[in-house]
Amino acid sequence: MIEDDLRAAFARHEPLTPPTGPLRATIERLVARRRRRRRRFRAAGVTLCLVAALGAGVPQLRPERAVEVPSLSGLPADSPNGSLNVLLLGVDGLGGAPPYRLADSILLVHIPADRSRPYLISLPRDLEVSIPGRGTDKLNAAFFTGAGEPRPDLDAGYDLTRRVVADLIGVPVDAGAVLTFAGLRRITEAVDGVDVCLPDEVRSWHTRRVFPAGCQRLDGAASVDLLRQRRDLPAGALDRDRNAQRYVAGLIRRAAERDVLTNPVTLAALLSAAGRELTVDDEGLSLGRLVAVLPTLRSVDPVGLSLPVGAPAEGPSRLPLDPKDGPAFLAALREDRLAQWAAQHPEQVNRIR
Repeated sequence: MIEDDLRAAFARHEPLTPPTGPLRATIERLVARRRRRRRRFRAAGVTLCLVAALGAGVPQLRPERAVEVPSLSGLPADSPNGSLNVLLLGVDGLGGAPPYRLADSILLVHIPADRSRPYLISLPRDLEVSIPGRGTDKLNAAFFTGAGEPRPDLDAGYDLTRRVVADLIGVPVDAGAVLTFAGLRRITEAVDGVDVCLPDEVRSWHTRRVFPAGCQRLDGAASVDLLRQRRDLPAGALDRDRNAQRYVAGLIRRAAERDVLTNPVTLAALLSAAGRELTVDDEGLSLGRLVAVLPTLRSVDPVGLSLPVGAPAEGPSRLPLDPKDGPAFLAALREDRLAQWAAQHPEQVNRIR
């Protein structure tokens, strides 16, 4: 009797039941988004290993003391052939908080086909470029345009910046990552500070903090403060790019001291510190194959370079490509001849540590 009453009640209310199609579609979208985030987090671990190995000379990864890079993603480990280009973006916010709009640090990591050593190439944020949907503007504006408002999308900002950079250099960008300054601060704190060696004193425009010339250990707040500085520096934003390279070198030395690169537990803890402030390009070259390049490098000590630019064309914030050295540099990059370029232009090589 009770069962019959229940069946009758269900039958009466069945017409009031909302359609399941939209609900199922919403659930599937959420599941797909969660899977994508999970893939991004796993891939981010591999990317961090890559950035670590490329940022400075890490003794554990030298040929005479080869170590196995921990695989956090289960991706294949076959090494790709040919030269590779990896785009790394350091993204700032307004007052150090979201929404993140400004790609203030734009670094291209070039790995030559002969696997001799990596090259860290700073691309000036004020470089004048052509941006789809925006016209001619600063390279920095590509991220802002792609990310959109009022809730900027880091992935979309990276995607447009990647397109602009690929058009600029004339070859594809194989992989990349975005790290917000908030994530950088957390990572710095997670390794208990980073040693940075500065050739000259730097005074913060924002906090009035003084960074003396020489080597010093910076906490998370100080690191972000230093990387934001461009005012009053002799070469402005170009000097900030050089300081960013020096910070990367110090961060990786610190990570190596704490066995972050060889200990999956400490590496996972570091990634947890960055959280969603670290995203990676999951549409390019498999990061597992990218990391497989590391054991084939004859040296992990990088060469720091800057894209040659000319005098400002339209106001102090627009930098054109140097009419002579710029095209020659890009040709050397496309043809995988940066070693010869650096030897012929020692004044263009940056001291990064």
